[in-house]
Order: sequence, then C-alpha cells, then structure tokens
Amino acid sequence: MRADSPIFSSTSRQRSRSRSTLVTAALCVAGLVALAILVGLAYAGSSRQLAEGTQVAGIDVGGLSSGAAVSRLDAQFETVSAEPVAFTAGGVRFTLAANQLAVQPDWRAAVAAAGRAGEGFGPIRGLRRLHTRFFGAEVLPRLAVSGAALEFALDRIATQVDGEARNAALVRRGLRIETMPERTGSRLEWEAAAEVVVRALGQLDRSIGPVALPVAAAAPKVTAEMLAPAARSARAVVRAPVFLKGAGRSWRVPRQRLAALLDLPSGGATRIAFAGPAADAYFGALAQRVGKPARDAEFAVSGESVQVVPARDGLELDVPTTARALLRAALRPANRVAQLQVVRTAPERTTPEALAMGIDRRMASYKTYYSGTTDRISNLQLGVRELDGTLVPPGGTFSLNEAIGERTEERGFRPAPVIIGTEFAEEVGGGTSQVATTAFNAAWEAGLRITERNPHSLYISRYQLGRDATVYWPSLDLKFVNDTRSWVLVKGFAEGDGISIAIYGGEDRRVESSPGTFAVTGRAPVERVKDPTLAKGKSIVEEEGSAPSRTSVTRTVYGSNGNVIHDETWTTSYKGETRIVRVGTKVALPKVKPPAGESSTKPPPEAGATPPPRP
Repeated sequence: MRADSPIFSSTSRQRSRSRSTLVTAALCVAGLVALAILVGLAYAGSSRQLAEGTQVAGIDVGGLSSGAAVSRLDAQFETVSAEPVAFTAGGVRFTLAANQLAVQPDWRAAVAAAGRAGEGFGPIRGLRRLHTRFFGAEVLPRLAVSGAALEFALDRIATQVDGEARNAALVRRGLRIETMPERTGSRLEWEAAAEVVVRALGQLDRSIGPVALPVAAAAPKVTAEMLAPAARSARAVVRAPVFLKGAGRSWRVPRQRLAALLDLPSGGATRIAFAGPAADAYFGALAQRVGKPARDAEFAVSGESVQVVPARDGLELDVPTTARALLRAALRPANRVAQLQVVRTAPERTTPEALAMGIDRRMASYKTYYSGTTDRISNLQLGVRELDGTLVPPGGTFSLNEAIGERTEERGFRPAPVIIGTEFAEEVGGGTSQVATTAFNAAWEAGLRITERNPHSLYISRYQLGRDATVYWPSLDLKFVNDTRSWVLVKGFAEGDGISIAIYGGEDRRVESSPGTFAVTGRAPVERVKDPTLAKGKSIVEEEGSAPSRTSVTRTVYGSNGNVIHDETWTTSYKGETRIVRVGTKVALPKVKPPAGESSTKPPPEAGATPPPRP
C-alpha cells in the first residue's frame, strides 16, 4: 500500500492530533502549577505572623505574631471577665461572671493551634493562608474553671430550678372528696449546664443575650385522669351509711365514720381502701367487742394436787376480710349491708398438750416469813407474783432473773435494804434475795439439780443453815435444771405472813438433808471510832458485829426406785460483820479552888447585878 493512500493519510492525521492534545494539556497543567506556586509565594507571608482571617474566640488576630495575639486576647478577656453574663433556667434569671468561677481561657494553646493551620513550606503556606483569608479559620480555647465555685453556682441555680413532680391525689374535706391535680417537676441537667456556663463565660463577646441552661422535665406518675375512678368510688362510699351485721347484732356506720376510715390514694397509689390509723383504731375497738381471746389450758393447784383447766377456743375479728366487705357494701348504691367476719382461734396450749406435760403432783414447797420494811415486803410479793406459773420443760433451766425480770421502779419495785459486800445499802428491788432463798430451798426439797447459787456474804440467822441464796441483776442468778422426765411448774404465793414457792411435776423424789455444821473461822473485824463526847478511857460497843464462819450441809436425793440421783455437800463461807466500838477522847478539866475568904457555896449575883470587884 502506498503512503499516499487515503487510509494511511487519515491515521496519520489522528495520531498527530492526539499528540497535540497531550502537549497542550501538559502545558496547561504546568502553567497552573506555576501559577499556584507564584500565588503561594505571593501570599506566603512571614511564618512569624498569623494568617489573615485567623480568629480565636471570635477575635481577628490575623497578621499578628503569636505573642502579640496572646497579649491582645489576654487584655481583652481581662476587661470582660468581671462583666456578668445572664443565664435562664426554668423561667428564673441568673447572672455569673468569669472571675467568680475563675474561668481562664488557654490563649497560648489556642494561638498555637491557629498558627499551625497556616504553616507549611513556601507556596504551600501561601495557599493555606489564601484559603484562610477567603474562608476564615476560628479556634476556640480550652477553658479552665474552679470546680468548687462552679459546683456552688450550679447548686444555687438548682435550688431554685429543681422541683419534684407532684402526683395527683385525692383529699377529703369533710364529706367532700376533691382531686389535687398533678404538677410536672423540673431538674437542672448539671453536666450539660456546666459546659454551657463555662463556654459562655469563656467568650469575649458580652453582647450575647441570656443563655438558656438545659432543664429536664420530670413527669408525675399519677395524673388526675388516672385518679378519676378512685374519686368516683370515694364519693360513692360517703353517699350514705352502711350497716355492719354480726352474730345477733349489727352496727350502723355513719357517713362521717366512713369518710374517716377511707385511705385515699397518695404516693403513686390509685385505689381506695379502709386503712390507716383511724381504720386501725376502729377495727381494733370492734375486735374487742366481738372477739373473745382463746384460753390456754392451765394448771390449778390446791395443796398437793394439780388439775388441768381445759383450754378454750377464741373468736377473732378477721379485720382484712371485714374491711373489704365493708368497702364493697359502701360502693353499692343500695343494699349497703356488710357481713362481719370472725374466725376461730386456737389456744397455744391445748388440753391434751397440758395433760401430756405430766404435771400431777407437788414435789416440794418452801416458805419464808416477812421481815423488814413495807417496801421490802412489797418487793417480795411482787417477785413471787412475777415468777408464778413458770413452766420448765424436761432438761430446761429455771432462771430466777429471767422469771422475775429486771427490778425497776417502772415495774413496781421499790427501794429497800440490800447487802453489798459486807455493807448495808438501799437499792430498787431490795428483798428479792429472799425470793431466791425461798426458790432455792423449794428446788432443794424437790430434789432438782441446782446449777447456780450465790450465798449472801454475811450469815443471816433467820434462814436455814447454809441454805440461803442471793441474786443481783444481771450478774448473780439462781438456776436449777428440770432433770425429771416431766414438765415442772413453779408456783409463787404471797401469803399473810410470808411468801412460799411450790414446785409441781410428775416424779416423787425423796430428799435427805443434814442439819448442817456451823464453825467460827476467825474474829469479828473491829472498827474503833473516836468519840469526843465520851470521856477518855471509856468505850461503848455500838454494833456487836459477827465473826466469820463456815457452814456445811449435805443433800441426798433418791428416785422412786430408791436409787441415788444426787449426793452432794454444799459448803458456804461467810465474812465477818464489823464490830463498831466508840472510844472516848474527851479530857476532864481540873477543878478550880475559890480565892481565900470566899465560900465555894456563895450564891451567884442576881440577874442584872454587877459582880463585886475581885480583891
């Protein structure tokens, strides 16, 4: 094919045009790059100055050095830091100033960040600064604040802004039932509010209007609409009286009483009921009238015999069921009659249970006689009444302190003489130790195992030798164990001339006791008291005192089969009571002889007369 053929000519021309297009494009790109470099170099400016159009916190610092920009910003903030900024929250207006909260912008860091936006090598810096010149660049500073001051300010705002949501409620005014509408609450959102306050105080522009702080709404849980059914029910309740019927009688409950018994919804509730203090008092009084308490099986004793008094079921008002029945009747428009509901109550100790306890005989009884003041005698009588009827199961322990309880004036005990160490004093409950002595001897004669007994520190002759006991709340006690196979009943009696304690059970035990030995172990301690009214050389014994002593008694307890259950010796040491002797210290004055020529029997001068002068 020849070169000058039509096909060859067309291809050559296309290749030539393509090369021309590429060359043209390359020349344009090169021109643009050159132009950009020239423009960049033209606007590159000094790297020590901020780009034109640079703003920090809304202030133009373009063309300034970093130091000059920081100084300008510092100075301008100093002038506005005392100017208050208005804030609003929940319709309340507040003002705060930056210096109140120690708000301080970090201008140096902000200027440095702004400077980095216009940095670069030659043309690149120029192009960046050209962009800043036309489109601007703003940097906000980091803000420091006093946490305590900010918290105080927000707390003051929250005190006026925060409000609890109030639920709708029903209130009674006489026989009228009214609805209190709900109220929406409000709550300052602390974290968001703190950010808004600090950011607003960190600005240099004080021409801004009041800044709104974020406040969240708190919706109530119960609305008036939700209480509408309860309101209708409450008004129906007090519309007319209600009759409450029981066995053989009925009670009319007037409208005023029904209104007082109503427990209207509050605190999130939406239903009415007969409840609350007034209802409790009403149903409590009603229970007293219709109820009859159950009676436990008891033990009646007479001398050595014991009889079981049968138990009796009781009747008790079923308060919840009766209250619901009364409310249902009160909600009816007609036939407003409710049925009183009672239930039977069983005794705690039934007759078969009492018989199974095996108490059928008197095991022992012991009596001590009154002595001392009327207050002491009153304490004895109260003590035996408190322990009367105490039941001790097989293997159980009787404690006198537990049976009588703490001796206090509130419980009726009175101050009376007691022995503390070797001294006599007065304490509330004085005389209870005689109850302990009586109980100790009853347990002794019954043959029960005595596990704790504390003797008096001084020997008391009116008690059986070596068989006294004392108690002191709560440290000293009298205890014995029921080591029989049946229950034990402890009975106390306040008689005309003394107190007695009897123990009833189900076993016969024989007790042999020795009369006991008594031995003086020393001399009575002596205390000599000087008496200036008594002539020297004379002495008078004011209190005889007593010598220290020791007693020893034995007890052997035999079972019904003759076997020995207990064989023991009890030895007790008593301290001596101090012998008090008054010793005279008065010295007799010598007699004075009359002057010569005068008679010692000369009568004294008359009253008012002047005695003659002595020679």
